[in-house]
Amino acid sequence: MAIPLSKTRRHGDTLYLSGELGFAPDGTLPEGITAQTEQCLNNIEATLAKEGKSLADVISCTCYLTDPADFAAFNAVYSARFPEPFPVRTTIGCALMIDAKVEITVIAKG
Repeated sequence: MAIPLSKTRRHGDTLYLSGELGFAPDGTLPEGITAQTEQCLNNIEATLAKEGKSLADVISCTCYLTDPADFAAFNAVYSARFPEPFPVRTTIGCALMIDAKVEITVIAKG
């Protein structure tokens, strides 16, 4: 089934990335919030690199966590990966469509 979305969209000087989960390139989902957050950010970095960008170009993140108790572990990985000045961020507790623990969508300088 085709999913009706674009991985990235550029509008003017802004690059929008669709929400990214922590699936590894082989399609497996790592165990635990730390591993899933690391892989999610690896996936985002790879998508940004294809557009000639990096995490330093990210200006905004919306982060979705399925368990609020995972926030500290998620935040430790997140804060270690993004350079200062950190992007603006919203973190939301929710249920995800798949058994993932985290999803992140970003907006970057285009």
